[in-house]
Amino acid sequence: MEKIQKIIANYGYCSRRKAEKLIKEKKVKVNGKIIDIGYLASNKDKIEINGNLLIKEKKFEYYLLNKPRFTISSTNDEHNRKTVVDIINTKTRIYPVGRLDYDTTGLILLTNDGQLANLLMHPSSNIDKTYVAKVSGIVTGYDIKKLKNGVYIDNIKTSKAKVKLRKVDKKKETSIVELTIHEGRNHQVKKMFESIGYKVDKLTRIKYAFFTTDGLKVGEYRKLNPKEVSVLYNLVKNKKTN
Repeated sequence: MEKIQKIIANYGYCSRRKAEKLIKEKKVKVNGKIIDIGYLASNKDKIEINGNLLIKEKKFEYYLLNKPRFTISSTNDEHNRKTVVDIINTKTRIYPVGRLDYDTTGLILLTNDGQLANLLMHPSSNIDKTYVAKVSGIVTGYDIKKLKNGVYIDNIKTSKAKVKLRKVDKKKETSIVELTIHEGRNHQVKKMFESIGYKVDKLTRIKYAFFTTDGLKVGEYRKLNPKEVSVLYNLVKNKKTN
């Protein structure tokens, strides 16, 4: 027996977070009855979402997308804006692993493998994510040191980060900074810079785990091969046990 939100995610219907939202909205039934978060069920139970019977995906799909700007990291959008799912040419119900802001570009994974998605998004996964930020103002060595040691956002200190000052344009008064973090808090990179007095003008994620943007132009995507999927699984499982 497992929590119903985990079963829904493992079936490849959506992420566990999205499953919890559906349960709260009373859109999930088990054996004909509306249930609450934490309800225990098994694969033998009849699970319905929005009146549709839940059927486990027979084959998992994995995609790496170099997300363009002004694209929503979701399966749909109430304002009919373009989503990352709209870009992928597949009939399979896939969803993004985590998210990037609407105006942020860069690497994002999409899959229907609920187990892997949950492992990657779990706080204990400690997956490295590298960003390049263009900020207004001249970033100093002292600022870099503060980012490295962690700053307070939403009254919680961030973990230590890897930070490198790539370029400073004194005429335009802008700086390019590379930042590697393993947390996934909401708007984290932007808030980290805001906490030390800088506004992020442009942001892109150039690396996720061992994946880079090499060979992928903005808006392009590719399928992951079996070896890459296996390495990802091993990576998150090793992180959790260390």
